[in-house]
Amino acid sequence: MSRQNYWLGFIIAIAVLCLYICTNFPFQLGLDLRGGSQLTLEVQPTEEIKKITSNQIESVKAVLDKRVNGLGVADSQLQTIGDNQLLLELPGEQDPSGAAKVLGETALLEFRIQKEGTTNSLKELQSLRAQVSAVIKLLETNNQESVNINQLISENKVITNLLMKYNLVIDDFSQSESLLLLRNSINKDIAALFEGTSLTGKDLVSAGRRQEQNMSDWEVTLSFNSEGGDKFAEITKSIAGTPRLLGIVIDGLSYSEASVGQQFKNAGITGGAATISGNFTSEAARNLEVQLRGGSLPLPVEIIQIRTIGPSLGAENVQLSLFAALTGLSLVGIFMIIVYRLAGFVSVLALTFYALLTLAIYALLPVTLTLPGIAGFILSIGMAVDANVLIFERLKEELRRSNTLIRSIDASFKNAFSSIIDGHLTTLISCIALFYFGTGFVKGFAATLGIGVLLSLFTALTCTKSILIFLMSFKGLRRVSNFIKPRKILSPSLTIQ
Repeated sequence: MSRQNYWLGFIIAIAVLCLYICTNFPFQLGLDLRGGSQLTLEVQPTEEIKKITSNQIESVKAVLDKRVNGLGVADSQLQTIGDNQLLLELPGEQDPSGAAKVLGETALLEFRIQKEGTTNSLKELQSLRAQVSAVIKLLETNNQESVNINQLISENKVITNLLMKYNLVIDDFSQSESLLLLRNSINKDIAALFEGTSLTGKDLVSAGRRQEQNMSDWEVTLSFNSEGGDKFAEITKSIAGTPRLLGIVIDGLSYSEASVGQQFKNAGITGGAATISGNFTSEAARNLEVQLRGGSLPLPVEIIQIRTIGPSLGAENVQLSLFAALTGLSLVGIFMIIVYRLAGFVSVLALTFYALLTLAIYALLPVTLTLPGIAGFILSIGMAVDANVLIFERLKEELRRSNTLIRSIDASFKNAFSSIIDGHLTTLISCIALFYFGTGFVKGFAATLGIGVLLSLFTALTCTKSILIFLMSFKGLRRVSNFIKPRKILSPSLTIQ
């Protein structure tokens, strides 16, 4: 009896600890419970790669994983769908447009050298870009209000001519977008004035951002590996002290053009570091940093669907899920008490402990809870009840054979042990298969069910028995009628030995 009391004390201590964890550690909620965005991305073939293989999909996925981590979205999930699609879930992200832009762009970084005889053309394009950037900044500063942008543009003949040249139209609803497209078109023309070198984003080790001194603009910092540092020194050495500029081109658009001073004529710019300055805002610099740090996509990606789940719908799902779980647990408890009497009450206590222990494990790991995950949790409660049913039915059989109460309890746990192990083991094998071969919500269901199956073994074989033996220390509860109807017992006289 003392050993059982020890186990009971241990169980109570674990229950208190679990209650503390559940109330102080937040649960990780999935997209369907927390709200957020879901993006479906399709990997596009190119002229060089016409058929997309699984290895190429994994390469794209690896780059996107790095970019998602750079965005700082917690509990995001990226999974493969079919042969050429990826499904990205961003819990808590209610404005997916910014994330979509960062994830979908290729971010191919190139360092180019200005072509001979393009000085005048470059200066003209840089002047045009500066004028467009000034209008964009004015628009951003005034938040598209208190300034008549259409009048401003119509009075600026240079921008008007540029809009006509690139077939762009400004209206009240796409002012910023049209001007950004115009600047990108100019940057594309500038990039065409530069020729490629061997230094690309493949030589990049890391990227960062910082605010320019005495200015509100931001710049992006680059750090190369040893080979890239040597290339950068050689390139800058070749144009040092000449009118030719060094261009930093990303996805075919020139972001920055810089001259290299005469002092670098002998060795070039050493140290393996560079900066990109292009009138970046903090957000624009951060997005570029994320893209460069994640690497360039080996294949272009097109976002074919964006779905947003609002936080109110997520909160409603949580409430309905909790209601379903509590209702199911209550109905099971009522059934167990009616059918198995005192043993049923013990099972309710054991199930309550099981639920606390399982939720505490979910919070500690942490397990990302989704609607299918909650379904797996509720189903695992059914597995835990099933183990108790096997034990209590064995208990009834032993009592019908006129065994003593304590001996019947011991025999019921021993005889039900193999059946409980077999049932839980087969379910656990199914969970492992679902988790290994499944994706997304299926994995969540398998994870919660698998954890529940393992914990239900502990509660059924240890917790239930400890509580039951402890209650038998009270004389008023040591009646066979508390477990089975007396008329079903073969010999009515039973005493505790």
